[in-house]
Amino acid sequence: MNTIKTIIIDDESLARDLVKSYLDSENDIEIVGEFSDGFQGLKAIQEYHPDLIFLDVQMPKLTGFELLELLDKPYNIVFTTAYNEYAIKAFEHNAVDYLLKPFSGERFKDALTKARERINNSLTNDQIEKITSHNDSSSELINRVVVKSRNKIDVIAVDKIKYFEAQDDYVMIYTHTGRHLKQKTMKYFESHLSQSEFCRIHRSYLVKVDQISQLQPYEKDNWIVILKSGESLKVSRNGFKLLKKQLEL
Repeated sequence: MNTIKTIIIDDESLARDLVKSYLDSENDIEIVGEFSDGFQGLKAIQEYHPDLIFLDVQMPKLTGFELLELLDKPYNIVFTTAYNEYAIKAFEHNAVDYLLKPFSGERFKDALTKARERINNSLTNDQIEKITSHNDSSSELINRVVVKSRNKIDVIAVDKIKYFEAQDDYVMIYTHTGRHLKQKTMKYFESHLSQSEFCRIHRSYLVKVDQISQLQPYEKDNWIVILKSGESLKVSRNGFKLLKKQLEL
């Protein structure tokens, strides 16, 4: 019998205890760690490479979905949460199962059966793509961005961002204190940020409107925006139309 290395990540100690009690009689399960927040959980996942993860959604510091964005490969995830509104999003990330608290022992065993089946069968390419896509097709608005660089994780509030710049398959995020590279597309941020707060002024730039100080002509039929920080960004013709409409000029 192969041992299933398991990690539990939940900020509620009673919830972790419940999962442990349900797993106590399962001879093939080895709990290699339990953690109360996403940062500790992420570090443990990178260290232990578990076969199965029981993951809460709403946690301090780092949510369950933000944690998934930082993983370098897909894992078998069973979500455990008190919020039913995240179920669709969880399955779009190809979750093994979604347990709504409080869940019974019978319901838990059902999820564990699905996990064992998943572990014993390789993921298809389509399933891996679902996990790594991070639900980009969703229209859900975000209020912060999680960025990993080497051993550091930054959680950036959207209201601290000045603008985004496209860089091939990445986006550079400029804040008041520095810049951060994120492996996402401009299309993703354009569809996941409030259109009343951000404007796509150019194919390379998505700017926070309240950071614009001036809109100036630049050469023939060209424009630039001057940000409050002094930076200047090019504005395309279509971007100029969108910006005029947004600024009600």
